[in-house]
Amino acid sequence: MITLDNVTKRFGDVTALRDVDLTVAKGEVICLIGPSGSGKSTLLRCINALESPEKGRVRLDNEVVDAGRQDIDTLRGEVGMVFQHFHLFPHLTALGNIMLSPRLHGRPDEAKARALLERVDVADKADAYPDMLSGGQKQRVAIARALAMDPRVMLFDEPTSALDPEMVGEVLQAMRTLAAEGMTMLIATHEMGFAREVAHRVVFMDEGRIVEVGTAQHVFENASHDRTRAFLDKVL
Repeated sequence: MITLDNVTKRFGDVTALRDVDLTVAKGEVICLIGPSGSGKSTLLRCINALESPEKGRVRLDNEVVDAGRQDIDTLRGEVGMVFQHFHLFPHLTALGNIMLSPRLHGRPDEAKARALLERVDVADKADAYPDMLSGGQKQRVAIARALAMDPRVMLFDEPTSALDPEMVGEVLQAMRTLAAEGMTMLIATHEMGFAREVAHRVVFMDEGRIVEVGTAQHVFENASHDRTRAFLDKVL
């Protein structure tokens, strides 16, 4: 479903991604792990053309992802993204946030929006504004909003890192549900227990490169590379 071929992305003198190759199958859950600045977020942002690589290409179901495409907004609608910070519109209720994109595309559906809130276990917060919600509730609304356009792929960029510890579990549970339903997902995360539990494959990144790819069991219990083992020794 997703293919990255020799993708390189630079920001000035900093190379955020270096010759990255990765293929993601339909229904696969991949967790990206690695130190801060290793390129995880940039990789995700290249998949929905929030960033454009200097070299290489990204494909979604064999369609090249390019910010210059006339239909790039339609293509982005196929890729839901949940960010580190919630980015909810403060003047809209939870329900209004979820309905905004479908309304702009001419297909508002309040019943569907309410069903999405129920799916992430915040149905009772439909009429609440973001400043009335906890961090965990805001992030679950953000997940529901990303699902509103029926994406084929969901991207999560450190979705729990801005949350208080007691709120992390409720967001991870919403993501577990999506994984169990067969959603194709790429998740940049520091939650190693979660990665071990849900990932079909774990990708360890460092300095813009993919260092190691394997099953969760392989990466966490029998990593091949010294750099992977050194990282895991510090975080586990």
